Amino acid sequence: MTELRSFLLLALWLLVVPTGSFAAGGEQPLIVAHRGLLRHAPENTLANIRACLELRLGFEFDVRRTKDGHLVCVHDETVDRTTDGTGTVSDMTLEQIRRLDAGKWFDPRFAGEKVPTVEEVLKLVAEYRRHDVLVAVDLKAADVEQDVVRVAEQHEVLDRLLFIGRTISEPQVRDHIRRASSLAHTAAVANNASEFPMTLAAPQADWVYLRFLPSRPQMEEVHRAGKRAFIAGPTVAGNLPANWRQAVTVGIDAVLTDYPLELRTALQREPGR
Repeated sequence: MTELRSFLLLALWLLVVPTGSFAAGGEQPLIVAHRGLLRHAPENTLANIRACLELRLGFEFDVRRTKDGHLVCVHDETVDRTTDGTGTVSDMTLEQIRRLDAGKWFDPRFAGEKVPTVEEVLKLVAEYRRHDVLVAVDLKAADVEQDVVRVAEQHEVLDRLLFIGRTISEPQVRDHIRRASSLAHTAAVANNASEFPMTLAAPQADWVYLRFLPSRPQMEEVHRAGKRAFIAGPTVAGNLPANWRQAVTVGIDAVLTDYPLELRTALQREPGR
């Protein structure tokens, strides 16, 4: 806990570091931290996720399935990069994965962090019901979506989740999710402006996942359709205030970035606040 408190103090300090400012047109977007605060804590760990929630930030996490059927939070197909072990997630049991250290590779102060299960992540989200955050669920593996929906329903957090990953490009995944619950939020991807009309009309998707900077008329179309827009990818992932400014000014609803603290600071420092 001492290490976590120290980390939170560092993160709070970073919030006030000047990084530029801009005025947002209308309501501010939800900030979603890509793999959590990945530059400050080991990705896909409870320490990272808890820090995001304490800071009122949304976060994105990845879902894979173990050999014995458990859902775990790991970005890569293997555990090699983010733990002290080796092996393919789908070839390992939960017990084998839980023996690994998922923190000390990042910093010795995080030694002892484990690969969490999806159940543990969503249980933690449920402890922060008072916070208005968006949690992006990146489905990396096949046939995990309905199980995630069920766990989310058990912890009463389904309304806070947005399913991405395989969801955005595979209509059958969106269909499986919405069959599991009509209340689940799913996104369909538009990689560029030419794909936008088809994506906006995509069935079973109430969010548009953009990989390009949209125009104000496009955002107005999204909102007229009763949908919301989520932007991710190279246009906003980096520390890119000019691109953030454009996305926010036209009315984007959520931004996925590797620099959530810097984006938060820019939003806080807009004129009149």
